[in-house]
Amino acid sequence: MSPSPGTLTLTTELSSTALDPALVGKLADLELVTVGELLRYVPRRYLARGDTADTEAPEAGSWVNLVGHVTRAEMIPMKRKPGSFLKVVVNDGRRNYEVTFFNARWMKKRLLPGTKMALAGTVKYFRDQIQLTHPEWLILPDAFDESVTGSSMLTELYAEQSQSDPGHVATAEDLDHFSREIVPMYPATKNVQTWEIWRAIRTVLDQLGPTDDALTDEQRTVRGLMTSDEAIRKIHLPDTQAEIAAATRRLKFDEALAVQTALAQNRIAAGTESAHACPHVPGGLEDQLLASLPFELTDGQRAVVAEIAEDIGRVHPMNRLLQGEVGSGKTLVSLLAMLRVVDNGHQCAILAPTEVLAAQHHRTVLTMLGPLALGGQLGAADGATQVALLTGSQRTADRRQTLLDIVTGQAGIVIGTHALLEENVEFFDLGMVVVDEQHRFGVEQRDVLRAKGRVNRPHFLVMTATPIPRTVAMITFGDLETSTLVELPRGRQPITTNVVPMSKPVWVERVWERAAEEVAQGRQVYVVCTRIGDEKSNQGAPEISVLDQFEELTAAGPLSGRTIDFLHGRMPAEEKTEVMDRFTRGEVDVLVSTTVIEVGVDVPNATMMVIVNAERFGVSQLHQLRGRVGRGRHAGLCLLMTTAADGTGARARLDAVARSTDGFELARIDLEARREGDVLGAAQSGGASSLHFLSLLDDADVIEDARELATQIVLADLPLAEHPALDALVDSILLPSKLGYLDKS
Repeated sequence: MSPSPGTLTLTTELSSTALDPALVGKLADLELVTVGELLRYVPRRYLARGDTADTEAPEAGSWVNLVGHVTRAEMIPMKRKPGSFLKVVVNDGRRNYEVTFFNARWMKKRLLPGTKMALAGTVKYFRDQIQLTHPEWLILPDAFDESVTGSSMLTELYAEQSQSDPGHVATAEDLDHFSREIVPMYPATKNVQTWEIWRAIRTVLDQLGPTDDALTDEQRTVRGLMTSDEAIRKIHLPDTQAEIAAATRRLKFDEALAVQTALAQNRIAAGTESAHACPHVPGGLEDQLLASLPFELTDGQRAVVAEIAEDIGRVHPMNRLLQGEVGSGKTLVSLLAMLRVVDNGHQCAILAPTEVLAAQHHRTVLTMLGPLALGGQLGAADGATQVALLTGSQRTADRRQTLLDIVTGQAGIVIGTHALLEENVEFFDLGMVVVDEQHRFGVEQRDVLRAKGRVNRPHFLVMTATPIPRTVAMITFGDLETSTLVELPRGRQPITTNVVPMSKPVWVERVWERAAEEVAQGRQVYVVCTRIGDEKSNQGAPEISVLDQFEELTAAGPLSGRTIDFLHGRMPAEEKTEVMDRFTRGEVDVLVSTTVIEVGVDVPNATMMVIVNAERFGVSQLHQLRGRVGRGRHAGLCLLMTTAADGTGARARLDAVARSTDGFELARIDLEARREGDVLGAAQSGGASSLHFLSLLDDADVIEDARELATQIVLADLPLAEHPALDALVDSILLPSKLGYLDKS
């Protein structure tokens, strides 16, 4: 029995509507499970009545849409392998199109001469004849009159017909709606087509009751927004382009408001939890480290230290994001904060994504602290603590001793990888957690460590050397306060970056000569490759691997007499540590590596980096990598070797890296290249964006406005008890998995 008009809500599951169960299953594959999710499935474009097909012949590579009649259809045997293909000639009244379908003997019965059909596909030419190979297609009913709406509009709509359902013919109801002035086109797949999605949306809208508005009349008027109920109907059934624009503005704000409300609830709720207050302890480890530094903190470092100190001095847990340029001194800032926590009798943990980075942090902290890290040993400073390292590959005896030092509180600072998350790792009194390069961890993993505080929640600091555009930070870290380090420490050397085309052997030879010159002056060189070499590349074009590059440099060329070693993530942990230690001590001239050296590795004598197949890396990752050089007394040089041709997008991105050392500018370029992706929840690793209307590139003002409004509302009504429409908006826009992400981030 179909639901009565007005009975559905945005949170109603589609399985409880009048939709066909098979279609409900198809929509579920698109992660459209509720009415609200379906109605916020944004059309990818709109077609206006009166659109006509081009009168001139289309160019090769262009997308063509046509409505025509089949004039010939025949099966053609394949020349080089068994089987045959179907060749169909379609005439649209202007010209003939040769259309090819493979494995389609069954289609010949449907595509008889005289059949009217719609086609959409990419144009190719063979001997001046237009060809379409496996285009999207749909058989049109005999009564179809393309003059009603314009052939181009109906062509695109019908041409997305699933080849798995060739018998589908548009219904009279479809044709009636397709005669509208403007028709939406939805992102479709092989299994669910644009008109099926639109039909489902129309069905749901007919049964949907008026939706309460999350905004008051005053809030809408100030922002010039229509009601959400009107917006959600006009976005799918618009009469004018102006209605589409107005509906988009409202639905965009709704998405921003839903996300910011959930984040504000987390942020404000966290302020009610208990944490250890850690005030300044005169003469403690923090003061002793500051007094021992051979340099002064930058103004930026002092400002961030003060921000963190104020946070951890409270009885509620700090939740702060510390982002900064490569080499801006984040490690020192975080160490000063941890020492203040240790001075107050509590422990700190640093979670690193790789054993190489964890070991590097361990070396760096020990070097910085010196006698302050020798607690219980000869030569220790007053009040010294211990710094422990815990990784998954430690020998049993070492691991047992480290676990004992952690649980008894002997180790004031514990540095580790995912091994810190294991159940048998118990802290005596965990007061602060630092997560380095947070994007390498799932939110559940971070939450496990944050929950290891026995009595109180530990203070929480997220660090990243990948600059985050403001809009992304407001979405992905909207529940964290943000500190930013832009200023580089005094004495940090500049890095020159150049792009080297691998198609020019003379230039490539000069790269290795330049590296040899650097080594001859007593300095060291990184060579970074995209893959190890013991696996198959699936990237298309050939790539030079770590193992191949190592053998090539060792065997011949200007570096062949130098000490060269290699490093990659699948090496045994002890071997990785040994190689990195040798490079740090200057015993290795050239280190050929994967991106395991991307972050945290600090070798002041390394002055040059060669990145092979640089087009395979993201812009921000290239910026991260080159930050490994120029960390000592000498300027840095980074050479980006690439197969990308001039004029391509890949080459333009490399040129941008060569032009700029501004990590925030490059982060925006990186975001433009990758688009938004999915910034919420488990889907962060890929897939379609959860935000159908809101753009992280273009809508900073909308996000900021929504953040301010959400904060104002949540401060007065944390559970949204007095704002049921806003509560419903959050539920309808954010999937349960996404809400889970927000709860734990």
